[in-house]
Amino acid sequence: MKRIKLTLAILGAAALCSAETSAERLGQATSVLSDIMDAPDGGVPHELMEKAQCVVIIPGLKKGAFIFGGKYGRGYITCRAASGRGWSAPAGVTVEGGSFGFQIGGEEVDALMLVMSKSGATKLLQSKFTLGGDASVAAGPVGRTTAAATDLQMHAEILTYSRTRGVFAGLSLGGATMRPDKQSNQELYHSSRSNQQIVFGKTVPPPAAAQLRENLSKYSMHKE
Repeated sequence: MKRIKLTLAILGAAALCSAETSAERLGQATSVLSDIMDAPDGGVPHELMEKAQCVVIIPGLKKGAFIFGGKYGRGYITCRAASGRGWSAPAGVTVEGGSFGFQIGGEEVDALMLVMSKSGATKLLQSKFTLGGDASVAAGPVGRTTAAATDLQMHAEILTYSRTRGVFAGLSLGGATMRPDKQSNQELYHSSRSNQQIVFGKTVPPPAAAQLRENLSKYSMHKE
């Protein structure tokens, strides 16, 4: 019964996400990144953005249920180009997972993940990846510098953030599972390419991803 209720919670959220087109989600991901990075009093420390190897953005990660909770979201991962300049074509991902506890109501958050190592990037592009299980994950430090970051945060392979109702903070996503979003990739690229082929190959980015890639370059420019 527990699994049935959890499955129904996730399927309900999945149905809402499926109504959006891939281009619409790319636009939402672009807005999420800009809103977070342009926040006047906080956000992702610029030093971390400059060091990030990949970025995952899940606009509207849906959470909630009665007693049994679930979460589901669709978004994109993009990594630095092999040349070190610019960002790759985005590959679709889904995040899903569950929690058990006393919770009533629902919540929708925008989730942002910074992949800080190349090994973390390789793991994240596998067919199935568990946050906190296959790589170390920590809620990211908030602010314009990394001065307040803990040792755990500074050594984590993946840092996670969330924004809801205008409030920005570190986010715990340990235990959630990330998989390739084959439907989104098919819609964007009209082929059955894997996420590794899209991100690490020479896939031409779709026009809908132009603004996202431009903003990522602006916010993550390495300072020599």
